[in-house]
Amino acid sequence: MNVRNCKNCGKLFNYIAGPPICPLCREQTEAKFQEVKEYIREHKGVGISEVSEACGVDPGQIRQWLRDDRLEVTEDSALMLNCESCGAPIRSGRYCDRCKASVTNGLNSIINAHKAATQQVRKDLKENLKENPKMRFLDK
Repeated sequence: MNVRNCKNCGKLFNYIAGPPICPLCREQTEAKFQEVKEYIREHKGVGISEVSEACGVDPGQIRQWLRDDRLEVTEDSALMLNCESCGAPIRSGRYCDRCKASVTNGLNSIINAHKAATQQVRKDLKENLKENPKMRFLDK
């Protein structure tokens, strides 16, 4: 059993996964999230500070929900974020679509290069075994 102290209230609880907060604090956070989500839906074009004051939620928590893709704002909203790579304005998440595509393409090229290298090594080993099928011994 993994017992931890809640990051918010300090009570002990059985930690399973996710942020280290107790079930009661998790429910309260989720209720605040729903309140913020509803406020943004009803009051289009509001800023983070206004939402924070109206709902009683820390502005950092609102930014975190936006970064985690839990909240997404309309294009005309004042709640815009900036891409962590290029600084372009985004509606939610951490990166703009262009930077996401760039990272994805880079990772795909690395994976493909690794696959090609692995296939070449296997091919070389098979050819070596065909040419020289003798048993090898290691000298001590």
